[in-house]
Amino acid sequence: MPPRSYPSARQRRLGTELRRMRERAGMSGSEAAAILGGERAQISHIESGRYGVSSERVRRLAVHYSATDKYLVDALAKMADERFKGWWEDYRGALTPGNLDVAELEFHATKLRGIYMLHAPGVLQTQSYARGLIQSSVAATLPSGELNLRVEHRMRRRAIFDRPSPTPFEAFIHEAALRMRYCDADTMREQLEFLSEASQWPSVTIRVIPFDAQITGSVHSMQYAAAEIPTLDTVQIDSAFDGGFLNAEAQLTTYRELLSSIESISLGAEESCKYIQRIAQEM
Repeated sequence: MPPRSYPSARQRRLGTELRRMRERAGMSGSEAAAILGGERAQISHIESGRYGVSSERVRRLAVHYSATDKYLVDALAKMADERFKGWWEDYRGALTPGNLDVAELEFHATKLRGIYMLHAPGVLQTQSYARGLIQSSVAATLPSGELNLRVEHRMRRRAIFDRPSPTPFEAFIHEAALRMRYCDADTMREQLEFLSEASQWPSVTIRVIPFDAQITGSVHSMQYAAAEIPTLDTVQIDSAFDGGFLNAEAQLTTYRELLSSIESISLGAEESCKYIQRIAQEM
């Protein structure tokens, strides 16, 4: 089977964790390949996510790497055995891999927390708002077909709230994001009213960062996706239509601390809902 041309973020993450295990064990790629009866290139492809790997092989490598974190090994073996294709695969080849990776990340997350400085969270955008935001974020005019696909994909991401056990989602939205005019006043008002409505959903918490809150340092829009175990948490640096991913422990620690600091200066959930409603009335 040829290597994958575009491994997903989750496939790359599995490979990254296996590489970290191997490096902690002080083992070379050639030595690891010998465990599987292959050549160095095989390990290179596995660690880049370009080759799949079975759960049995993940466990075999973990034994030889003297990996002692049973929960991490179990989680990686579970990732290796994933064979289903999510709804986002319908868009492969039509949208950028980053769009698909965001949907996959949200689907597998056990909890989502995000800071949104300039726009409403992607999973809580209305169709009209998403259309205006995407159009304003792309330098050239998108063909109507691609624009429609991007909007459709963004709407489908909301499926995480329709499951029997909806994904818990806590959004810290800066007042600038609530007032930024990407579209006409009616569309903005509709978006704000939807945020107010969504804040009442059982799994959704929305908290506003008002203009007069003192923010220390520069804050980027981001989304923190918690996994089954903290080691596999992921940070997505958010943008209007794509994203990048961070998962080094030092990076995760930094963004955990950032979320804690933002939490301390944000309005409470009930006060935030009233704040959003007041801004909507001003539109």
